[in-house]
Amino acid sequence: MENTKTYNHLTVPAAIIIAGAIIAIAIIWNKQPSTTTKAPEEKRVTVNLSAITTADHIFGNPDAAIKIVEYSDPSCPYCKTFNPTMEDIINKYGPTGEVAWIYRHFPLNKPDANGNVLHPNAMNESQALECAASVGGNDKFWAFEKKLYEVTPSVTSQSPKGLDPAQLPIIAKSVGIDTKAFSECLSSGKFADTVNKEYLSGINAGVSGTPSNFLVLNKPANKSVKTFIDNTVVTNSLPPSLLYITDDMKTIVMAGAMPKELIVGLISAIQADK
Repeated sequence: MENTKTYNHLTVPAAIIIAGAIIAIAIIWNKQPSTTTKAPEEKRVTVNLSAITTADHIFGNPDAAIKIVEYSDPSCPYCKTFNPTMEDIINKYGPTGEVAWIYRHFPLNKPDANGNVLHPNAMNESQALECAASVGGNDKFWAFEKKLYEVTPSVTSQSPKGLDPAQLPIIAKSVGIDTKAFSECLSSGKFADTVNKEYLSGINAGVSGTPSNFLVLNKPANKSVKTFIDNTVVTNSLPPSLLYITDDMKTIVMAGAMPKELIVGLISAIQADK
């Protein structure tokens, strides 16, 4: 997970989170602590997540019982790692209409206090995604999204410049999008406001890095789901800010590139409420 203000913001490396979570999923249901230690005074846990609408990019059933809202950055190496995980989740639960995926922009192209920019191309790439949708429709948006994450050399010390912007129309062509219309759209900057609006909605929801995910439920979960989450956090020594459920039991916050096994475990726990 990458942060908006610093290059080393996570106290727990993503690799440790992933490895620990995979191990824990296999035992969580069979070995739950009998008691849960609580702080003397608990703060109210809420999330100011903007409502999902038809303006969102939705993969799957818009009326799915579980909607996973992802705030993502095309240049982010953790987002690149996480994208196949979400594809696997949708391949598993999408055909039955149980889970839908909502993609929102959170480009990390804003300068930090020292004037450093983490992902200089992220804003342009996010607008390219919007142009893919504008020119080709929802299906082409997701085809472009998949290809973009596949071919983009994520911004790291080995590839500090990321994807060559000249590759964007080539990606568009490869998924069947009119390249002339796509290029005209991208050069116009017409979707800059759209991307910035989604970025601000992420800030309002408490997003500070990518990928950040919100599992939005169509009905409140029961206490067994919270127990599952609490046990996962304790067993893997995760900071509670990385995985928690809101007080109304309708939104689960999942920060970072969590593994498929953990997400499947969450979904199974939610569906066990039925």
